[in-house]
Amino acid sequence: MIATLLTFLLIAGEWTAPVEVRFQEDLCLTYKAKLDGPFMVVQATIEPGWHTFSMDNKTRAEEKLAGKKSLGIDRPTEIVLSAGLDAAGPWYQSPPKDFSKPELRWFSWGFDERQALFVTKVHRSGAGPAQIAIRGQACTQTICKNIDVAISFPLAKANAGAASETNLRDLVPVR
Repeated sequence: MIATLLTFLLIAGEWTAPVEVRFQEDLCLTYKAKLDGPFMVVQATIEPGWHTFSMDNKTRAEEKLAGKKSLGIDRPTEIVLSAGLDAAGPWYQSPPKDFSKPELRWFSWGFDERQALFVTKVHRSGAGPAQIAIRGQACTQTICKNIDVAISFPLAKANAGAASETNLRDLVPVR
């Protein structure tokens, strides 16, 4: 009964419970996800003083470097869907902020505002429970924390074509 209710709520657009990323005792950020019609929406809520990176951070940095060497590239956010969900189109993300320091040949883009969204159209490929693996990096001015978390939730068998509240116009395509 509870699993059925949970499945209904997720299909109706309810967020999963937040998954925390911590550095020692400090909360860096949380992730939660929901199905919104044909879209999987992953939301990062970033704590003050922390930032995380765009899905296309490496691609953007390589474009700016144009073959030159860099001291390093911050780890991009990676989101992989499995166990019942497949991406059925490109990923979109909140417009990232430019953190680059060209004088050091350090190019980086990401998010330090309160929230960032990552969205893709999905195709159901099984009964689930669906898995969302998220890897990346969260940093302050002095420390970085690697991210390796997962979100799991059951899938309903129908309603993939339901109306969506997700507005892709507020997002940018991941390169």
